[in-house]
Amino acid sequence: MRPLVSRRRLLLAGAAAATLGACGRWKSAAPEHGPIAAMFPGRIDDGGVNEAGYRGLLRIRDELGIPVVFVDGVSPDEEAMKDALRELAGSDAKMVIANGGQASAAVQRVAWESPEQRFTVIQGDLTRPNLAIYAVLQEQSVWLAGAAAGLLTKSNVVGHLSGPRVPSALKARAAFAAGLAHTNAEARLLTSFSGTPDDPAVAKRIALAEIDAGADVLYTAIDAGRSGAIEASRERGVKQIGDVRDWVALMPDVFVASAVADPGFAVFQVGRDLFDNIWQGELVKRFGVRTPDGVRLAIAPGAPEAVRSRVTSLTQEMAAGSIKIPDAYGGPEFVPA
Repeated sequence: MRPLVSRRRLLLAGAAAATLGACGRWKSAAPEHGPIAAMFPGRIDDGGVNEAGYRGLLRIRDELGIPVVFVDGVSPDEEAMKDALRELAGSDAKMVIANGGQASAAVQRVAWESPEQRFTVIQGDLTRPNLAIYAVLQEQSVWLAGAAAGLLTKSNVVGHLSGPRVPSALKARAAFAAGLAHTNAEARLLTSFSGTPDDPAVAKRIALAEIDAGADVLYTAIDAGRSGAIEASRERGVKQIGDVRDWVALMPDVFVASAVADPGFAVFQVGRDLFDNIWQGELVKRFGVRTPDGVRLAIAPGAPEAVRSRVTSLTQEMAAGSIKIPDAYGGPEFVPA
């Protein structure tokens, strides 16, 4: 996918941009017509959270008519993210979006340095008067994925494969394990972190090891490295449950379900709230299974009706607040030979 604006062009635009109005103008001018600028720590074609966020940015452009610009390929190093965010903050953008919780500290610092600019972090945990958090509750759809895996497994062995050992991935692993235990207390969970989101060879090696250890359902949260796990599933005829986007619709031969938690939905809500003049700093907006466009468990049409019915019932319980999701997993990890 071609960038909407090159990094060089963005820098030139930023150098010529006029200073934004004072904070007091934020609530008086409506609607806002942008531009909206976004920073992606990584590739926008990663098949994961960055690509999803980028698609949300495109929706802002196409559905709201707001111009958008972005920089991607930014190293997740905090200094690199701060540099990229400073460039965007100095442009003529009416909003700067940082995609991903790993940018929380960087965007909070740049928001402090640029009090007249507006910022939103997707999946973050830090705010300021000019910084908001918009997040999809990934743990809800991942808990449901674990519950579905417990119902689908015939071997009573389920695999989990994620990339870097970051807080969001650890929290998702805890949710998956809890959902699995809820529907199948006898199931054994093989859980592994590859250390990288983008290495297909490593993902394939771990996926094959989990399959060889008995797993007949794999939950994968591995971004661009997912292709390796997909190869493993196709070679061994083992079904997967994906994450972030609806992998069932994309690859029904491999995926029996997908824990949809679309950061692009949150990105689009930022644009909509800005356009409607209701965006506020120091605000946290979280979207869960009550907003199924952003968070849900997608299940293959061919899945057993009993599984689909149980997941529907569990989703309703979660929406009602009856299901508590833990933040930590206390079980053993699987170490491939």
